[in-house]
Amino acid sequence: MTHPVEITFVETATDKLGEHQGRIAIIVGPDARLPSGLPRATREAALRALDSKAGKALKPGAALELAYPAGMAAESLQLVMLPPKATSAEARKAGASIGAKLGRAHSLVLAGARKQAADIALGIALRAYEFSVYQTREDQEDDTQKPRVTFMAKDPETLARAAKDGAAVAEGVFFTRDLINEPANVLTTSDFADRLKAMEEIGLTVEVLDEDELAKLGMRALLAVGQGSESPSKVVVMRWNGGGDEAPLALVGKGVVFDTGGISIKPAAGMEEMTMDMGGAGVVAGVMRTLALRRAKANVVGLVGLVENMPDGRAQRPGDIVKSMKGDTIEVINTDAEGRLVLADVLWYAQTRFEPAAIVDLATLTGAVIIALGHDNAGVFANDDKLAESILSAAGSEGEGAWRLPLGDAYDKLIKSRLADMKNTGGRAAGSITAAQFLQRFIRKDQPWAHIDIAGVALPPSATDLAPKGATGWGVMTLDRLVRDRFEPK
Repeated sequence: MTHPVEITFVETATDKLGEHQGRIAIIVGPDARLPSGLPRATREAALRALDSKAGKALKPGAALELAYPAGMAAESLQLVMLPPKATSAEARKAGASIGAKLGRAHSLVLAGARKQAADIALGIALRAYEFSVYQTREDQEDDTQKPRVTFMAKDPETLARAAKDGAAVAEGVFFTRDLINEPANVLTTSDFADRLKAMEEIGLTVEVLDEDELAKLGMRALLAVGQGSESPSKVVVMRWNGGGDEAPLALVGKGVVFDTGGISIKPAAGMEEMTMDMGGAGVVAGVMRTLALRRAKANVVGLVGLVENMPDGRAQRPGDIVKSMKGDTIEVINTDAEGRLVLADVLWYAQTRFEPAAIVDLATLTGAVIIALGHDNAGVFANDDKLAESILSAAGSEGEGAWRLPLGDAYDKLIKSRLADMKNTGGRAAGSITAAQFLQRFIRKDQPWAHIDIAGVALPPSATDLAPKGATGWGVMTLDRLVRDRFEPK
């Protein structure tokens, strides 16, 4: 897997700044105070840049760059604006400004006594992500060409301890991004399950349920989605027990490793992006990795349904009726509304086996949520106000956009079937809401539950503040924060 850039924390020493041959980034405030050790010509150029129209217009986290500064061996000097009382999000953005330009050079970061230094380091790590395993590059076998960062601060030992949990978060985010970025001919259901099974090495307990076991459990809705694929359907259960005898938080993820739409086949344009339809499962996997790496004091179980939706001669058809593990029957109106069939069975299994304190599912479920919220916010649905508020608060704290959308009986009527207990789509109107209403049919009474539709935020069309173009890993930081705030002892 892709690992975050190596960051070493050391005490501030500016006497040899002029000799550094890579990149140098200096965190500066509105007072434009610069560290000692800069050659006079460089200092004058930096002050002039900060006093320019562009310099005065710098927003928190933004940067100016001076190429090949006079009197220095460095190839670049980056001036990163960050006020002393900057927010965590602004500090991460400042780090991202550095991380986006790392390249292959050794970077030196001067943060002084900044209280937000750990967030700056996390921002560097998250934005420096690069998924290049399928690109041929002459230096790819040269370890000396891997980017590395030396982070200078007033108290490096304290900073290193503070940054430790952030490093675990970055590992989880990278794991999620890698999974979503992988092509479907590599990340098959079996390969996905193997990668999750390998996390037993970091302390998770992992079970892989195969098709025979799923059939015995009655997961006919999930199995129907994958019956047209050569890749066997699976459910993977990951457990982290760090919280004694407390009932666990259950995280459930949709893992459609490729979605053609099935018999209701999607248009060719853009179908290549349907490698990301396992994004919910990817987020659950990334969260579980983070919790294990930071040894979270909570009980959390992650369950993912892994299938492939293909238009084979054995594939399910529009008009088919399938029976869920719960026992409800579902009329399949559109085989491209398949993710909710997968989640229905896994949600029911999670409740009946683990009796969780709360359950949160994540899925790249509907294009409708993109129409409603664009690519800046995930859609949050919940039957429990406190759980919804906790998720929105966690997302806000971590700078990940989320917005609550409604549920209600009026929407429930849209998925009423003439032939079965329900149908799997209610049409175009309120598409993301009727999908959530469908899932709610598989939630027990009095079970706190939230559904997060991440279709718009998992793979946005352009780079974000903390991620290059491609998979963002949205949700790993939010759910890790949710665990910290609500399920770990204070």
